Amino acid sequence: MAYLGPPGTFTEEALLTQPDLAAAKHKLCRSIPEVLESAAEGQVDLGFTAIENSIEGTVNVALDALIFEHDLLIQREVVIDVRLHLLGLVGASLETIQRVISFPVATAQCRRYLTDNLPHAEEVAANSTAAAARDLSISKDAASAAVGTILSQHIYGLELLATDIEDHPENQTRFVAVSSSGVPAPTGHDKTSIVVFQRADRSGSLMGILAEFAARSINLTKLESRPTKKALGDYCFLIDLEGHVADQLVADCLTSIVAKHGEVKFLGSYPTNIRGNEEQSNAATTAWSEAQSWIDDLRGQVDPT
Repeated sequence: MAYLGPPGTFTEEALLTQPDLAAAKHKLCRSIPEVLESAAEGQVDLGFTAIENSIEGTVNVALDALIFEHDLLIQREVVIDVRLHLLGLVGASLETIQRVISFPVATAQCRRYLTDNLPHAEEVAANSTAAAARDLSISKDAASAAVGTILSQHIYGLELLATDIEDHPENQTRFVAVSSSGVPAPTGHDKTSIVVFQRADRSGSLMGILAEFAARSINLTKLESRPTKKALGDYCFLIDLEGHVADQLVADCLTSIVAKHGEVKFLGSYPTNIRGNEEQSNAATTAWSEAQSWIDDLRGQVDPT
């Protein structure tokens, strides 16, 4: 499987929480697009990448690649708590730091700390938090620090200058494993991700799409608009919903959206650790099944001649 390197990234920390993924043969990539391209071209069985952060929101480079560049299916999601630390060379101190190196998304997640404690430090972008730690250890620059993980601190022999510098202690990142084919079997605790491209940009079109979910009591866990890259004001909608495409309600809903509202790109149905309102979902499924049986019985009475 492929994931963002070098050793010590948050991606690696998330991957190591999954015994089967940790035991796989690993390909470390220089960027998220390279991870997804490796999976799309069949160089690896799985690609593993961050897709969303609770502070900074969507990891756009990953999401746009899934929407516009590759036909990949999400196999599972992994959510981990994110703890960010300021790392420096042995003997360095906050007073000597003039530059802070890290992945821009990570730097943005500790904006308050950096503003309060290193207001004059230059921010330098790196391909990942681990790349920042690795480059710092190679450079031997005591005037630089890296924002990274405990794992990278140990790997590259750095010192902890400050711990838990993220702006919000509830900081979490969501990762997904993707493959070129296959939909995992339903578990009863599943999520489905789709992208809807409107057939026509007209008043009420989004409301019409959302009404399909509301009519079936399907709970949405994410709704986000993304530019289609065709023209200003032209957007598609990324939607995460509770349930699996094998569920009758979900299948019926997606069918209706395709028939009435626009093109749907299916990104996957996969297990989730986030529990929704399962009692409400089960009641809606039962009601729909009973209604389907009722209409099937009526149609069964139609004279075939």
